[in-house]
Amino acid sequence: MEKGEKYELLKQIKEEVVNLKDSPLYEYRIENNYFPVIGEGSHDAKIMFVGEGPGKNEAETGKPFCGASGKVLTQLIESIGLQRSDVYITNVVKDRPPDNRDPLPQEISLYAPFLDRQIEIIQPKVVATLGRYSMAYIMQKFGLLGELKSISQIHGKLFNAKALYGDIRIITLYHPAVALYQNSLKEQMFKDFAVFKKLL
Repeated sequence: MEKGEKYELLKQIKEEVVNLKDSPLYEYRIENNYFPVIGEGSHDAKIMFVGEGPGKNEAETGKPFCGASGKVLTQLIESIGLQRSDVYITNVVKDRPPDNRDPLPQEISLYAPFLDRQIEIIQPKVVATLGRYSMAYIMQKFGLLGELKSISQIHGKLFNAKALYGDIRIITLYHPAVALYQNSLKEQMFKDFAVFKKLL
């Protein structure tokens, strides 16, 4: 797929999400002058990071992972010799749930088709999940439910899967926010990220 075509298809997703009045999170977004958070990074990224849903900083700027946990994610990406601009970063849910609560099942099912389309457009070789909600969704989407365990059991693990455009790898990672309140896990997260070096 040509760069221009990818750009247009991703722009279309953005327009649809901006006007997603069916979403239970739409009114909350309008009331608070928030932005939906679609995703950012290279449209030809080999690695796509998928978080759960935007927080307050993200909803105020429209950029994924731009707060404290975003700083951790940037450090982790740079630890494998890449920049944020080399990868693509998005979330399953594109609007902020109130009070940073976990996304609800109906919110995940409403927004997930946009993520599915982003994956098909960008065609990453690796989809890296950040946190348990994106892990559960991506593992289910790619037929890996039999492998699904708690994130403490399968963090840093690689799984083989098939997308419509070819073979891909799934890697399950802790959400970067974990490092903010469990500093002991930060070292583990850097170890988990080292797995990317084998793939690049």
